[in-house]
Amino acid sequence: MSAPRLLIDTNVFICLEDHAEVAPHFASLQQLAGRHGVEIFVHEAAIDDIRRDKDEARRRVSLSKIHKFPVVKKMAGIDQAVLEAKYGRIRRPNDLVDATLLHALEIGVADFLVTEDQGLHERAQRISSTFGARVLYVADAVSFLLTTYEAVAVVFPAVEEVEANTISQDDPIFVTLRRNYPPFDDWWREKCVKPMRKCWVVMDEGRIAGLVVRKDEKPADTDATLPGKKILKICTFKVRAESRGVKLGELLLKQVLWYAQSNSHDVVYITTFSGQETLIALLDYYGFRHTYDKSNGERVYEKAISRGRLMPVPGISLFDLARENYPRFATGDGVAAYAIPIQEEFHEILFPELMSRTQLSLFGDTGFLRPGNTIRKVYLCRAPANISQPGALLLFYKGKSEIQPSQAITTVGVFEEMKLAHSTEELRQLAGGRSVYSDTQLRHMAATASNPVKVINFLLAGHLEPPMSLAALTSSGVFAARPPQSIKSLLPAQQMSVLRQGAFGFTV
Repeated sequence: MSAPRLLIDTNVFICLEDHAEVAPHFASLQQLAGRHGVEIFVHEAAIDDIRRDKDEARRRVSLSKIHKFPVVKKMAGIDQAVLEAKYGRIRRPNDLVDATLLHALEIGVADFLVTEDQGLHERAQRISSTFGARVLYVADAVSFLLTTYEAVAVVFPAVEEVEANTISQDDPIFVTLRRNYPPFDDWWREKCVKPMRKCWVVMDEGRIAGLVVRKDEKPADTDATLPGKKILKICTFKVRAESRGVKLGELLLKQVLWYAQSNSHDVVYITTFSGQETLIALLDYYGFRHTYDKSNGERVYEKAISRGRLMPVPGISLFDLARENYPRFATGDGVAAYAIPIQEEFHEILFPELMSRTQLSLFGDTGFLRPGNTIRKVYLCRAPANISQPGALLLFYKGKSEIQPSQAITTVGVFEEMKLAHSTEELRQLAGGRSVYSDTQLRHMAATASNPVKVINFLLAGHLEPPMSLAALTSSGVFAARPPQSIKSLLPAQQMSVLRQGAFGFTV
């Protein structure tokens, strides 16, 4: 059984082989790939891309180095019109390269495409969510390789709340902030340290990998334009370069939106510059809207937070409705719901934030720490039931386990799509950048053509606090005398019996 194969875009190749010092996350990608027999390829189209480089010296050096990697040849006779119809408009030579790379990925030349190009990510996402998950940023490719191959000693919640005065200004995360905003040190001292402003941080080996600084505002003193009495401003949303990708930014945004929903904010907003394409794409995906530009060129993105019930909208899928109104989701008549039995092992992998710190301390503090509590997730199973309605609710029932909670519905997810994996290679591809499963776990699932594995993509919507116990589930008629051993469809009344146990910050 072969290891996954990575196809790298021109921007990744140049960063790996540039005269300048190689960034740590790029170096990690190459080291991890080499250590675990993961092949890295370049495409012949990338050579064309390099040949168009107007810097003659750089062009000569790049062309001399590119054959250090195996080269994927172009498909003979591939028609540009066909590529454009499938992968989006082709206006420039770079667009043709992008479409060619996506075509190579789709026909199975490689398992994943690694690129820092936001436009290429967006092209892939437009094809399907599953296909988009196979296009990775470098940081996410590193995370994928670590999760798949490296020993994990402990999994624990990655976001911590701290006060600004406890953060060292020498932390490397401030380097680019200082460069892009010269008065940063004065602003940090006067506006953050002195008032001891609350922050959320994600730590990595004693340094900050991700930082969010928040501020409560009132209508009389805000840059927000949406109506509301309670406004949450995200003053700083920063992910360190070597940690930049989808997962960490999503983890921080989840923290922001769950906090705003739970604390009855009416509006959340953030200002950013047009060059922050990855952040802007993330904001747009979860329902932020660009409302106006400030005089200094900053773009203002705002999101209304409602506490009312989310009602279906004609012409919009329930999934897209939940995504744009995240963390709210539609419920009741017309919304399918399923109880999803999940074993303890996989429950702790998918929902590590439900493990208490007391429990986690039993495992020690060594090894790679992976943040599993992001929004977009994937669950693998062989349950015979099929789920077809995007936006259906998934109510995860954790079976009997040593770590609490045990025998209870703990978590609500919003279904996106289901695919079948007929081999380990296909399973690896379909789990994609959302995977939190090790290669050993994937291989033990032994996906075959006759015995495929179901790959269920979903959004983490919320947790029941407290979880709904088996006794409560049986007494309310959600379950019969015994809990289900497979995916179980729930009636609207059963669905609501479970959801009323939660405190989601909005009416269900």
